[in-house]
Amino acid sequence: MSKLRVSFIEYLNSVPLGWGFLNGPYQDAFDILFDVPSQCARHLSTGEADVGLIPVIEYQRIPGLTVLPDIAIASKREAKSVLFVSKKPLTEVSSVAVDSSSRTSVALLKILLGKFHGRESVTYHETSPDPERMLEFHDAALIIGNPALKVRRDSLNVYDLAAEWNRFTGLPFVFAVWAVRSAADLGEQAQIFYQSRKQGLQEIDLIASVYSKKLGVAAEEIREYILENLNYSLDQDNLRGLQTFFDTAAEMGLTDSSRSLQFYPVG
Repeated sequence: MSKLRVSFIEYLNSVPLGWGFLNGPYQDAFDILFDVPSQCARHLSTGEADVGLIPVIEYQRIPGLTVLPDIAIASKREAKSVLFVSKKPLTEVSSVAVDSSSRTSVALLKILLGKFHGRESVTYHETSPDPERMLEFHDAALIIGNPALKVRRDSLNVYDLAAEWNRFTGLPFVFAVWAVRSAADLGEQAQIFYQSRKQGLQEIDLIASVYSKKLGVAAEEIREYILENLNYSLDQDNLRGLQTFFDTAAEMGLTDSSRSLQFYPVG
């Protein structure tokens, strides 16, 4: 069987999912494309990847996808790495810079500001993920992934998007899932994704040590982030949160549909 082409996002929040094929016994199992979220969706859409860790909003935009069951990147309450930061009070924000690599987080921000905070007149501007520059030219910024872990919180209004979603809906938020193109046949290789997650969650201390040096973040902070802020399942609460997000995004015209998840048959 030829190698599957897998699009992977090397943000810290996704590392436990890919640990087994990044550093473990499955290093030669896949051809890995290291992408940002928007590239991951594009490579899956064009067929350059067979499987991708896609931002969940793209499930509504790319036809024919299925999802690996019971595996995701989610947050039950506070995510810590998806932040809305503002120089002004929320009621005075009119211009927001958003990370050009993001998709789901931008949709979530538009839902939170437009539907729950009544800030429908806000304008959004795609830019590179440079927090200082984003705030230099705009009232506020959406900062995701590794840069969000280093955001200085003094003198800024900081909102955790997953925590805000939970405050208004009472539900967790799901950021990403493993999506499979309709033409892809994973066979027994599907189990590698589950074994990789298992190994990652068993080796959190090692991940914390490795990425502490890479990111300049304390190992204990990384360990706490992975174990307390993140959840890697698609349990019933996460599924409810995800379907509510799909429904709300469609209601606000951010997607054309609210298609329920279709799961890849894993033997």
